Parts: sequence; structure tokens; C-alpha cells
Amino acid sequence: MTATIRIFDATSARAAIPDLCEVLSDCINGGASLGFMLPFQPQDGEAYWSEIATEVEKGGIILGVAEIDGRVIGTVQIGLASKPNQPHRGDLMKLLVHRSGRGLGLSRRLMAAVEEEAARRGRTLLVLDTATGSEAEKIYPRFGWQRVGVIPDYALWPQGGFCDTTIFYKRIG
Repeated sequence: MTATIRIFDATSARAAIPDLCEVLSDCINGGASLGFMLPFQPQDGEAYWSEIATEVEKGGIILGVAEIDGRVIGTVQIGLASKPNQPHRGDLMKLLVHRSGRGLGLSRRLMAAVEEEAARRGRTLLVLDTATGSEAEKIYPRFGWQRVGVIPDYALWPQGGFCDTTIFYKRIG
């Protein structure tokens, strides 16, 4: 399987909403803490992805995707800070790879693509938060991210129950 990594514009993002919904649903149903609760079906993500497409159109979000055979199987976003005192910063969000596409190096390739695009847009510092103890928490240090600390009871797991959150940062560009 050969995957293509691309930065989507708003038109591509809107066209891919069904695939993006499937990836999001698969990750949530696999236990990822992504801001949504169970039960979660693919169609439950349509409004979310429509908002993301609008933000891509406005220039507020970089949307990276991994495709195999024309189907989106992974995605990641960088929200571009818009406050006047933060023109150098971005927030990495929702690194998602469908369970059927894991083990192919897609997370690393997605991260590299959006980091490169963020640097091209003048960003030099990225931050992220992820569920403490999750599989996601383990990968960020391998990608050069620095752990800052843990906030207890920051969010809920999709099935309920409090979830601590670990904060990371990375200098880019």
C-alpha cells in the first residue's frame, strides 16, 4: 500500500467529509479521547468536519491527510494562532489514523507534512495536548516533541471517566 500525504484546501476537505467522518469515528470507537463521547457514528462528525473545512478556507487551520487508493485514512490539523501576540505559534490537533492504516508510518509522515507547512506559514512553535497514558502520548517524543507536564482530570474518555492530559511542544522552522 502506498500512501499519499497532502495538505487539503477547503474544497478537498469538503469532498472528503465522509472519509474524515469514518476516520474520526473509528478512532473514537477505538478509545481515543478526541473531545467526543460514545456512542459515536460516522455521521456524528459531519458538523465538526464542515467547521474544519470552513476554517481551512479562512486560513485558520492547516489540514493534512493521508490517502490510500484515493480514500482518506489519516489526518492531522494545525490551528494557526490568530492573536496578535502569537503569530509564531500553532496548535497541533487530532492526529488520527484509521486502525486499518496503522503501522504504515502515516503518523510520522502526516506530522512532517503539517510541520513543514506551518513553518512555511511562519510558525516556529507548536503545542499539543493528548490523553495521558494513551497510545498517542507515546509517539510524540519519537517525533521530537518535548513533554511539558500533566493536567489532571482535564477531559473525559469517550466512554466516560476523567482523563489526565499531557502537554507537549516542538520548535520548528
